[in-house]
Amino acid sequence: MILSVLGIAVGTGNIWRFPRIAASNAGEGGAGAFLVAWLVFLVAWSIPLIIAEYALGQRGRRGVVGTFARLAGPKAAWLGAFVAFVAAAIMCYYSVVAGWCAYYIGRSAALGLPVSAEASLAAWGAFQASPWPILLHGGMMALGVAACRGGVRTIERANRFLVPTLLAIVAVAAVRAVTLPGAGDGVSFLFTPDWGTLAAPAVWLEALTQNAWDTGAGWGLILTYAAYMRKEDGVVRNAVLTGLGNNVVSLVAATTIFGIVFAVLGPQMSQPEILDVMRQSGERGTGLTFIWMPPLFAEMALGAPLAVLFFVALTFAALSSLISMIELSTRVTVDLGVRREKAVVGVGVVAFLVGVPSALSGDVFGNQDFVWGVALILSGAFIALAVWRHGAARLRAEVATPSDWRLPRVWDTWIRFAIPLQAVVLLGWWLWLATTADFTSRWWDPFEPYSAMSCLTQWGIALAVFFGLNQWMVRRLALTADEDDE
Repeated sequence: MILSVLGIAVGTGNIWRFPRIAASNAGEGGAGAFLVAWLVFLVAWSIPLIIAEYALGQRGRRGVVGTFARLAGPKAAWLGAFVAFVAAAIMCYYSVVAGWCAYYIGRSAALGLPVSAEASLAAWGAFQASPWPILLHGGMMALGVAACRGGVRTIERANRFLVPTLLAIVAVAAVRAVTLPGAGDGVSFLFTPDWGTLAAPAVWLEALTQNAWDTGAGWGLILTYAAYMRKEDGVVRNAVLTGLGNNVVSLVAATTIFGIVFAVLGPQMSQPEILDVMRQSGERGTGLTFIWMPPLFAEMALGAPLAVLFFVALTFAALSSLISMIELSTRVTVDLGVRREKAVVGVGVVAFLVGVPSALSGDVFGNQDFVWGVALILSGAFIALAVWRHGAARLRAEVATPSDWRLPRVWDTWIRFAIPLQAVVLLGWWLWLATTADFTSRWWDPFEPYSAMSCLTQWGIALAVFFGLNQWMVRRLALTADEDDE
């Protein structure tokens, strides 16, 4: 169970996204203050929601929509459908990123590493102009579907291989990184706090969203896997270990990236210049991982095999998370009355087709990542609402077991009030930022990729559709209730 859920939590957000976000929110003295805010939200946002997902899934024994309908009431099915849809929307472009990672395994092993950022950028451009992004998007989706077709036992077997291998590679890469001359400067910068940065609200905003991305809290993925867990496995223990284990992997990955970047670029650049390299996400967030890391590896002793291992780890992280997203959509479809084999293949085909525009267009990819990434805050609030409607104290009592750690009563209040308050404040702050000229000059244009109106329009359409389908979904869930309880 722990390996499977770590497969959800440990993904490209830990290795691809976290180091850049830490660098972007660092002060002149270091990034340690951002790490403090990030850890605050591990406790204040992620772990309470992970506990809620484990508890709802174990108690509901269905997918996200069925669990909402059963525990929060039939009128709440549409909220569960929105949570599931957000994860499904992310799944459609997430396999595109997984395909990028897989491409760089082959390139690093067969063609060698580009020796400059310019050469690396040219190689990236040639890759994007080729059919490979679509082909690898389809290949990664097919691998995820194959893992899900056999059900939960096949998923378990896949994660027993993927997750330990991923963790071992990350550990090897970290050891190699910190032993490079000059790497200590990068590691020191990562963990040195510049407390003045905490005065900026944007740092707290980034810290919460990154922690939600890191841990998978609020996605509905953990809820889906928890539908298969035994009660004696323990909701609280698993939730805490999931959150802590995930964040340890993020810190190890950041240590690796900061160590390598400072070790290789330190003799050539000043610290502000190095941070600029780490902060520049590039087209579709590719800058650091896919454009800068290959030439950095090329300058290291034993850099070529380490580059292969790095991209293998990134691919395994992406694949394990992709499997969980496919399983979430599959389980919802099965709950609505479709046979599992047809459901998983149908999910894979639809997700591939919907993801093709993201594989072809940077604007489409960026828009989808922007829209549905922010929507995770809404998903977290809806999961907290489901707990509130069922009864927090009631749910806490239902999942308690002598073999588990005791869940304190303060969780009842926290999940009912603190989580929704954080969501309201965060979304309110985000909307205010999104209407400023610095964010985008056309915030009111729904066709502007990074506008507030693009988010609100797509969210509004999804919510309206699911609200209109609520009764239909409830009827379909009732038709399969007996089969689902077996």
